[in-house]
Amino acid sequence: MSSVKIFTPHSTHQVLEEKLTSLGLYVTAREAYEVWKAEPEQIKILDVRTFEEYVLIGHAEMAVNIPLAFPTYKWDAGKGNYSVVPNTDFVAHVSQRFKLDDTILVMCRSGGRSAMAINVLAKAGFTQLHNIIDGFEGDKVEDPESIYHGQRVRNGWKNSVPWTYKLNPELVWLPSDGELETLSKTLEL
Repeated sequence: MSSVKIFTPHSTHQVLEEKLTSLGLYVTAREAYEVWKAEPEQIKILDVRTFEEYVLIGHAEMAVNIPLAFPTYKWDAGKGNYSVVPNTDFVAHVSQRFKLDDTILVMCRSGGRSAMAINVLAKAGFTQLHNIIDGFEGDKVEDPESIYHGQRVRNGWKNSVPWTYKLNPELVWLPSDGELETLSKTLEL
């Protein structure tokens, strides 16, 4: 996949095309934190990773978690990973939590899923969605000589600014009983 030059408020970056969005608004994790810190009542942070990632890997303490997709717990040999199914109620849940013109900084692990989420939400009428291009975990170290080769320690929220494992139930999306039943059937649990 090729990379494209993009501009954030304080810097220029080469990013993979998968991190591009239809709105063209971008920030790094460090910039996102600084923007939020300057206006915590105005700036919203949306984390679209799975509940498991949010809980087990950590999260920004102010980030609202609404998963873009759910793991199926079925191995996909072609991808070398577990398959996922989309959260069909994603836009509805985001719409319940945020207004169409809220400034929302969107994060996932490393910027790809957040770009997908932004594109979906932009089609639903959201206008101020900024992709956190390095996500929560950051980009992989590409230097084969580094002991960190292949690990996500280059940038990202977790490697740049404060984060936590502590959960705030007001910020974590949990399915209603009806949604849980439907989700269980979808995931064949």
